[in-house]
Amino acid sequence: MKSVIIGTAGHIDHGKSALVKALTGTDPDRLEEEKRRGITIDIGFAHLELPASGGEALRLGFVDVPGHERFVRNMLAGVGGIDLVLLVIAADESIKPQTREHFDICRLLGISRGITVLTKSDLVDRDTLEVVRLEVEDFLRGSFLEGAPILAISSKTGAGVEELKWALAQAAAAVPPRDASALARLPVDRVFVMKGFGTVVTGTLLAGTIHKEEELEIFPGRRRVRVRGVQVHGKAAEQAVAGQRTALNLAGVTKDDLARGMMLAPPATIRTTNRLDVSLALLPSARPLKDRARVHLHAYTAETIAEVVLYGAKQLAPGQSGFAQLRTAEPMLLLPGDRFILRQFSPVVTIGGGTVLDAPPLAGKGAKVKAEALLPLLSQGKPQEILTARVARCGQSGLALGDAVAETGWRRSSVEAEAASLKGKLLRFGDVLVAQEAFALAQRETLAAVEEFHRANPLVAGISKEELREKLRLRPEVFSAVTDALAREKKIEVAGEQVRAGGRTMVLKDEEAESKRIIEQAFASAGLKVPALKDVLAGLRVDKARAQKIVTLLLRDKVLVKISDDLVFHRSALEDLRQRVSSHKTQAAKIGVAEFKDLTGVSRKYAIPLLEYLDRERITRRVGDQREIL
Repeated sequence: MKSVIIGTAGHIDHGKSALVKALTGTDPDRLEEEKRRGITIDIGFAHLELPASGGEALRLGFVDVPGHERFVRNMLAGVGGIDLVLLVIAADESIKPQTREHFDICRLLGISRGITVLTKSDLVDRDTLEVVRLEVEDFLRGSFLEGAPILAISSKTGAGVEELKWALAQAAAAVPPRDASALARLPVDRVFVMKGFGTVVTGTLLAGTIHKEEELEIFPGRRRVRVRGVQVHGKAAEQAVAGQRTALNLAGVTKDDLARGMMLAPPATIRTTNRLDVSLALLPSARPLKDRARVHLHAYTAETIAEVVLYGAKQLAPGQSGFAQLRTAEPMLLLPGDRFILRQFSPVVTIGGGTVLDAPPLAGKGAKVKAEALLPLLSQGKPQEILTARVARCGQSGLALGDAVAETGWRRSSVEAEAASLKGKLLRFGDVLVAQEAFALAQRETLAAVEEFHRANPLVAGISKEELREKLRLRPEVFSAVTDALAREKKIEVAGEQVRAGGRTMVLKDEEAESKRIIEQAFASAGLKVPALKDVLAGLRVDKARAQKIVTLLLRDKVLVKISDDLVFHRSALEDLRQRVSSHKTQAAKIGVAEFKDLTGVSRKYAIPLLEYLDRERITRRVGDQREIL
């Protein structure tokens, strides 16, 4: 059964609630105060099922909104998720101020379908009704309702109601279905406690599907809840799909934890933000909008204060459009394509609205310049172009698939499919997407960084992988791909945790080569009674820094072995020690410190570190005060 959400719009006391009741049999005015005062104060809901051509049944959900100017903010909370609008105009009053404001809001929200209803037709004669019809036609000229049905109705007598139901069925059948496979998002418009069930929230499911027993996350608080039960248009269901009026019975949360304006979505997928890059349009009736102006921002059921930072202009003139960044006082959960309304800070009147293009936008140095170049494409581009641009703006670090989901609101499978179709333009390494040009640049910068390191450190064989990665600021997945590609081309060599230029051999200067020979000879000839390293280095002709680098080379090549902070031995001496200790096993299975000193001829200063070295090398194993020879 196809579900379509229909919203009412119009001036106070023009018969919106009475019309909904005439169509559905349900009074949408649920509050006692509303019934006492005879006006709609908050959002009301009702539903109706109709047959459609082709045999498919239609389930129409009605969102009845208040018409009084003081309750426009409540109207905005209800109108955000509707598929088509019933523009209600009383035949005995014609077009009034809230008629105009509500209709402006519908246009700004991008609503593209609807029917105009001339209510209270029983209160006027035929000629007056025809005059009102002409006025309305002129009012609607050039809008999305031009050419749409204009029907005269009397909710009191029932005249025209069946004709309206038929027109609704035709209009609703033409509404494209919402994407039930997208990420689910439910803006909360009501919160209450139902006896025997607990906390319940309601809203119009914007996209996706919500199942019973599913886990969801409440934004902006990031609290996780379990869906204990689902109702769709007042009936229990196993799931709710996009476009349906939905009630969720939630476990793990109380009524006090929730409020209108919050959003339910799958956990750990999308993120709230205080910054939104948008395209916005100002109404012709609005005042000029200055850069850094404060406004009231309304999106679905949420509202907050925002600062408007205009791109490329100091102010936006009435009737003009432009790009801007909205900096909000409260975090918002909005995605590209979402619509919003702006109301003047004071006096509070509707001045414009627009579409979210980037949420959250990039921050930092150069972000504004990048945004000004990117926003036209995000506004008009196709999905492949948008994904390519989003990946490209991340440069060599690339865009993780999880971040792509959070930025676009697309499912991960959709991001992967678009990326696969862009093979040749986008590269994928693990869960990271990189533009081909950025990957080539990362290779060039890697080679340059390695060469720069060699120039600055001629006596060091290579740069450590992690030092190089941090210098380049690359994700691990991208860095591995870059170094692997360069190694295959023999432009670099990767030896363990070191990276060096391909084919690089170290050539020591004469005094450096002589110093290397002196150091090696000093330790080779000393056996196990080695001199202090600082004493050996003090006698060299090279400076201290170069001498230390020569020692590092000898340690790297394992000519010298450092067994403690103060003791360095030649590898030949340690190999001889291993053989002597192994031979000693034929005489005794264990050896103590005293026997070790006698065997090697060294003092305790050397004996203890050497025994600990043999333990680490698994030649011996300490057992009490002795070592067992393995």
